[in-house]
Amino acid sequence: MEEENRHYKVCVGLSGGVDSSVAAWLLKQQGYDVFAMFMQNWHDADATLHGDCEWEEDRFVAEMVARKIDIPFYFVDLSKQYRQRVVDYMFSEYEKGRTPNPDVLCNREIKFDAFMQVALKYGADYVATGHYCRKEVLPDGTCRILEGTDPNKDQTYFLCQLSQEQLQKALFPIGDIVKPEVRRLAKEADLPSAEKKDSQGICFVGKVDLPTFLQQKLASVEGDVVEVFDPYYAADPLYQWQQETLTGLVNPGASLERTVHYAPEEKVLTSDGKPLGVSPFADDALAALSDEQLQKLALPVHYDIGFETETYRSGKHHVKKTRYKDNPFGRIVGRHEGAQFYTIGQRKGLGIGGHAHPVFVIATDIDANRVYVGEGHSHKGLSRFCLQVAPEEIHWIRPDLAIQPGEMRRYRVRIRYRQPLQSATLLMRASGLYILFDAPQRGISPGQFAVWYDGQEMLGSGVIQA
Repeated sequence: MEEENRHYKVCVGLSGGVDSSVAAWLLKQQGYDVFAMFMQNWHDADATLHGDCEWEEDRFVAEMVARKIDIPFYFVDLSKQYRQRVVDYMFSEYEKGRTPNPDVLCNREIKFDAFMQVALKYGADYVATGHYCRKEVLPDGTCRILEGTDPNKDQTYFLCQLSQEQLQKALFPIGDIVKPEVRRLAKEADLPSAEKKDSQGICFVGKVDLPTFLQQKLASVEGDVVEVFDPYYAADPLYQWQQETLTGLVNPGASLERTVHYAPEEKVLTSDGKPLGVSPFADDALAALSDEQLQKLALPVHYDIGFETETYRSGKHHVKKTRYKDNPFGRIVGRHEGAQFYTIGQRKGLGIGGHAHPVFVIATDIDANRVYVGEGHSHKGLSRFCLQVAPEEIHWIRPDLAIQPGEMRRYRVRIRYRQPLQSATLLMRASGLYILFDAPQRGISPGQFAVWYDGQEMLGSGVIQA
């Protein structure tokens, strides 16, 4: 095998971290003709919490690793492409009140596109990274991408937008190794990155205070934070229609939880062989839903709570003051600096006290510059069953397995990286792809990526429209 591998030249995206370092070391051990390339994608140190040029330290460590392994080392500046194709996209999405995932875009647009093109010009046959995922090639040349062996480090979610053409040229040397073993190998090989902490924050930017980062381009405009009370849902026609429709879809004898009761996600990410489970919904009832009904089922509740003022006299001098009248649907509980700086499900940074349970963002209204919040993990505003992906946003890693309009399939789905896989039914229609979960999901946000799996294989993904 080593003799055969010598015919292949591999470019390792060496970041200075332990994962890519061990990936490079393993490939060299396996006999590949390996060279390393470090990419700089960000210049602005003022945007990071550390306030220094982290990339300079990373490059220094990467160079030492390459020297230790005895492989050529190159440097490439892709900051222009990164700003145009990742950071500008981030600003645009947040400005619209959506929640993008820059790491997914970084892999699709930079690591496996702009970076890969440079690597190919240097003569590489493959590009390797330190992602925790596995790749298999079928006899016909089709690439499968599988969850990483380490249940706590699986990173397939971040690769959910890759194409077959990109996967053909990709290698993931540590996908079948658990993190502690990666650390052990790094120490055994005496790699300079063996003790280096894992990077955090936005891909290639680092750990940032998100509102401060976004304020580089998005203006701060004060607005109200409104807490939504339970009676609002009893009076909201859309919410009531959705609940009645879900009831009509349920199989006889099946039960349906209406709100999420769990605290934030468990640590184990992979399916671990768990069965997909039987849907609580009847297939014939799902098939009978019209596109219009599915679109309505996937809509988030829109909040429109008005507040009237009244005057009153206060104190022994009877000073005239103004206050808001009590409203059974909600109350103004604070102020914010711009609705675009908040994301659905967010808990930190709200500055709202006086509650027995945690308070979460349940919606933002960019036009009205309002942030809506709810108290408790089981607040109705945090829970939704259905989401929609627009036709142009549906991406199949396995085009040969794409669902055709009118078809339904059962898959496991996640809507964010640190989320255990959730059982769901996917319904393809002319108006888009609809994902109906077996249980309510917490904090579904437009702009996030929904990613679906068959067993341990990741099949496709799409940007959540609603």
